[in-house]
Amino acid sequence: MPSDWAAELHGVTRHYGRGGAAVHALRGIDLALPAGTFTAVMGPSGSGKSTFLQCAAGLDRPTAGRVVLGGTDITGLSENKLTALRRTRLSFVFQAFNLLPSLTVAQNVMLPMRLAGRRPDRHRCAEVLAQVGLADKARRRPSELSGGQQQRVAVARALVARPDVVFADEPTGALDTTTAAEILALLREAVDTQGATIVMVTHDPTAAAWADRVLFLADGQLIDHLDRAPASHIASRMTTLTTHARPAA
Repeated sequence: MPSDWAAELHGVTRHYGRGGAAVHALRGIDLALPAGTFTAVMGPSGSGKSTFLQCAAGLDRPTAGRVVLGGTDITGLSENKLTALRRTRLSFVFQAFNLLPSLTVAQNVMLPMRLAGRRPDRHRCAEVLAQVGLADKARRRPSELSGGQQQRVAVARALVARPDVVFADEPTGALDTTTAAEILALLREAVDTQGATIVMVTHDPTAAAWADRVLFLADGQLIDHLDRAPASHIASRMTTLTTHARPAA
């Protein structure tokens, strides 16, 4: 059944190893993210941000607890069904652009449709390329584009199939300040005008300030949040977290 929640985590824990040597990356995460919102996830190094993203996106399985995406409980799905779900209902934007150099811009954007077994929609491809300001670059190769333009292609690829959730892992980490702001504005616009749902891990308070809500992780636990906060408030909270963070196991 369709759900008003794009992603839900119920008592999610994740640990690696056993006994005294076990590393507890997540410690009982309970969270529901509304559809059509932009959420940023922050925390000190070793706080569990990457593990949170991987478990929420079905890239890693929690040790305990449940993950529900768009009303579908993915916790017990087989690898084949998980792969099919990721291809049809989820998208990803990473710090590394992950474009295939042998394909044109348009072919890279339409790749998720091909992987999902769908007929490539050239009209939709042209639409998202126009939205990210690359309407005239459809036939170029990634090597002919700047880093910022390549990340625009990655954003277009993430949005082309209208996924339930876009998971972004440090999407502006490799970009200069001006270009980063342009990419974040595109993500913000996708939420505001297309109803996209974005979950972004970032270390940058300026990037997090584009989100509707900022979640703070420390020692594998959600300990605080800020809604529609300026970068200065987010940076202050991060400073407090970093100062009091326990050393990573």
